[in-house]
Amino acid sequence: MHGYRSTLAPMAAAEPAKTVRLSRYYPWVVFGLSFGLLISDYMSRQVLNALFPMLKLEWALSDAQLGALGGVVALMVGVLTFPLSILADRWGRVRSLTLMAALWSVATLGCALANSYGEMFIARLCVGIGEAAYGSVGIAVVMSVFPRHVRASLSAAFIAGGPFGSVLGMALGGVIATHFGWRAAFAGMAIFGLALVALYRLLITEKKLLARRRELGEDVAASTTATQGKLALRPLLSALFSARSILCAYVGSALQLFVMGAMLAWLPSYFGRYYGMTTEHASLTAAGFVLIGGTGMIVCGAFTDWLARHVPARKWIVAIAYSVLCCVLLGAAFQLPPGKAQLVLIGAGMLLAGGTAGPASAAVANLTAPAIHGTAFATLTLVNNLLGLAPGPFFTGLLADRIGLNGALQFLPLIGLLAAVFFVIGRRSYSADLQRLERMRNAADKS
Repeated sequence: MHGYRSTLAPMAAAEPAKTVRLSRYYPWVVFGLSFGLLISDYMSRQVLNALFPMLKLEWALSDAQLGALGGVVALMVGVLTFPLSILADRWGRVRSLTLMAALWSVATLGCALANSYGEMFIARLCVGIGEAAYGSVGIAVVMSVFPRHVRASLSAAFIAGGPFGSVLGMALGGVIATHFGWRAAFAGMAIFGLALVALYRLLITEKKLLARRRELGEDVAASTTATQGKLALRPLLSALFSARSILCAYVGSALQLFVMGAMLAWLPSYFGRYYGMTTEHASLTAAGFVLIGGTGMIVCGAFTDWLARHVPARKWIVAIAYSVLCCVLLGAAFQLPPGKAQLVLIGAGMLLAGGTAGPASAAVANLTAPAIHGTAFATLTLVNNLLGLAPGPFFTGLLADRIGLNGALQFLPLIGLLAAVFFVIGRRSYSADLQRLERMRNAADKS
């Protein structure tokens, strides 16, 4: 951590001292618009899932090909989130966020114009490029305007924009596609995103974000120079990867999202194939279960904060419980034949599927310095996508081509047990890692 101060301290004097008056509601304006763009992000990403049956029929695609159209977005997010987040920390988070959102919205419009699988694949790849760093930079912006004690609740609520956006993308996409065709579904998502871009750029500025951080008592001069200057690579990597607990938070979070990502992608197809639903009905039903998942993220995050308000290490125990219970519930669900009992168990499993998002994000925030939170969440997003959201839909589709979709979903929940193992390992070293980080911060302050 010392490298940030020694390398960048000479620039601190350049921090302007202008006073900006902010409404007490401004943090919630930041949250609302950032949350809205995250919803747009996932609407553009997940609308495809509702359109799987139409594209499969029109272009004679396999399940693996359909899974690749979904997985390529997460793959680009995983590959590019780290470098683009570092770039956003230096170039300006507000400008970066608006550019990202504009790119994924235009690329989604490109999906509406695609005339072949190849063209659709390229358009989806560009959607992934646009979305690559939004989650990490967006949550860094949101956390910068709220106090530390609400981080698990806040991060869980923000991340829940993913499932809520997926709900809207699948539900509206299915309805629009049924009445106006699948191209209109993509176009609708694009228009919504572009409208939010204009609003975000109008109301959110870097100057206001800095003013809010001053109100919270943050050392703005140090954190600003750290984000604008050239960070030394070695201390940056050390801060992001040297602690065993933060590595376990990355991997445990990703493995649990492997399960949730695959469920998001394949539930509409599952209801169509095994319950005989139409595209519209299947997408609306799946959207209901995804809504349960998003609600679960918020509820689980708030419950985690309440339970661990005096003993932070309890967040790891709660994450372990979420992973194990989700595995048991979903595993039991797909052993049953289609029917009410199966639907109840799927709903219960989805309620817990994203429950680890809040504890994992809070652990990453607590184990890194505020100046590199954008990069830290970029790292979390990278691992979430490369180990979770990208391979989840693809490998489930690959397995479905061989043993059927129901068979593939029977094996899927077992990944959650691996997530629990990593949370167990992380819990053992969390307290020691926090103490070591505090010592490093104190040493940097004295220097």
